[in-house]
Amino acid sequence: MDVHVYPEGCVFNTIDDIAGKKITVMGLGLNGGGEACVKFFLQHGAYVTVTDMKTPEQLAPTLKSIAQDERLDKSRLTYVLGQHRIEDFEKADCVIKNPGVKIQGNQYLAKAKAIETDLSIFLHFTKAPIIAVTGSKGKSSTVSAIYNGLIGAGFQAYLGGNITVSPLTFLDKTDGTTPVVLELSSWQLADLRGRKALKPKIAIITKIVPDHQNWYDGMDSYIDDKTLIFADQDENDWAILDADEDGYLMETSWPKDMCTCWGDYFATQTKARVLRYSTNVLERDDYGAFLMRDGNDVFGFARLPQELMSKTSVASNKEEEKIMGNLAVPGKHNKINALNAALVLRLMNVAPELCISILSEWKGVPHRLEHFYDAVIPFNKIELAFYNDTCATVPEACAAAVQAFDNNVVLICGGTDKNLDFEPLIQTLSGKKGSQYKPRKIFLLEGTATDKLILRLNQENIPYKGPYNSLGALLGILKTELIQEDAEKAYGYSKSEGAIPVVFSPGATSFGLFSNEFDRGNQFKKEVLSLFEKNR
Repeated sequence: MDVHVYPEGCVFNTIDDIAGKKITVMGLGLNGGGEACVKFFLQHGAYVTVTDMKTPEQLAPTLKSIAQDERLDKSRLTYVLGQHRIEDFEKADCVIKNPGVKIQGNQYLAKAKAIETDLSIFLHFTKAPIIAVTGSKGKSSTVSAIYNGLIGAGFQAYLGGNITVSPLTFLDKTDGTTPVVLELSSWQLADLRGRKALKPKIAIITKIVPDHQNWYDGMDSYIDDKTLIFADQDENDWAILDADEDGYLMETSWPKDMCTCWGDYFATQTKARVLRYSTNVLERDDYGAFLMRDGNDVFGFARLPQELMSKTSVASNKEEEKIMGNLAVPGKHNKINALNAALVLRLMNVAPELCISILSEWKGVPHRLEHFYDAVIPFNKIELAFYNDTCATVPEACAAAVQAFDNNVVLICGGTDKNLDFEPLIQTLSGKKGSQYKPRKIFLLEGTATDKLILRLNQENIPYKGPYNSLGALLGILKTELIQEDAEKAYGYSKSEGAIPVVFSPGATSFGLFSNEFDRGNQFKKEVLSLFEKNR
């Protein structure tokens, strides 16, 4: 796969250089990034042309937000919607690119004099210490836990990036004392290649699994973009990397000697000081954080160089210190996300006891195993707890959601394919490969990924309902089944076990039935409340 290398630096030497320039924003969207760019450049005196293949009707919420912002001089704003025009790219002093648009072979971007992104502009002008997170699973939960931890510890911190908040919205509030936590997708990282703009104080790569294989020509090109997170770090920075077994040896075309997981590979590539994280106690020579059972609970511990250990630990000659206790969010994967957050807090000199206290209050992230509603079926008193996990867009994330509770779930999954292997999910749904809880019921939303999943479900004789062409139809069938006389037996329900988790964890992308995964999650919550609110 050909990669594009951008010129080092930024097309603007100072913020004042923006005034009077012609800016084309390619991709307005509905998730805030394009909108933030429009507002930022208008506020700094540019002439802005917004071009998007979506229609005004599709972009109505964003258009309304811009129209209602009285701070903006809209006489310098032009919309070109439902199409792109070559002249809008040729005449622009700079094009602001949406990360979801490929630059390779793009006839419009080929005409641009200069290309930037909201992240490249932000990174060029901010003086804030950066804590950057990428990976395949757990990025959003990890940055949320870090951000909430920093705020709880008294930092004036900011959170942005792929988590749908453009850092341009808080650029003017940052300085050398305000840590900024950035969630970075592989596409956003690719748009920084060559710019020398990203030098995080702390870089984290969460669990790696195959993703976006409909975009990349294989795992190695996908990973090549991920490594950009630490490309410009040095020995004064930190890289936090996985230490657990994964699919590295099967997924890479060129396995490196002595590397048994992607974290091992990353550790050979970075110049930064390396810390590892694990679901098991780390090897004696490794510094980092790990989970360890203490009685009936699993807590987080850190093993750090002596100069980073707390004074209490050093005085007690402790080699390890507890940094994470019980959490309010479910799932072993969230324990790892919070563990990495605790490790970041320790690197930011937050005391271990405060790390434990702060993270115990972390509530998780909207759209990621988000517990948003409880219901009771009046007829038989079956209790339900609804969870929105729409941002689970890979099979492994769906598999993790199925195993996140001390209970068997009702699973709702399926969607659009992005050329991923559903075998990890099948292994969990069939009760194989160490999975503890098989779903009580499986409901499927239609889509190309669902078609692939159904083939394997049939081969393994795993029962399912659907596929359904809407969430409303699917949830209507679920409710109808739950009010039947035999519902307790059919769903294996016992009042002593508490509420049945009803988990919407698609394991696939959203396109086809929904605008994006956030629209999908919001529709799910709306339909649940419509059908189950006040037990109607």
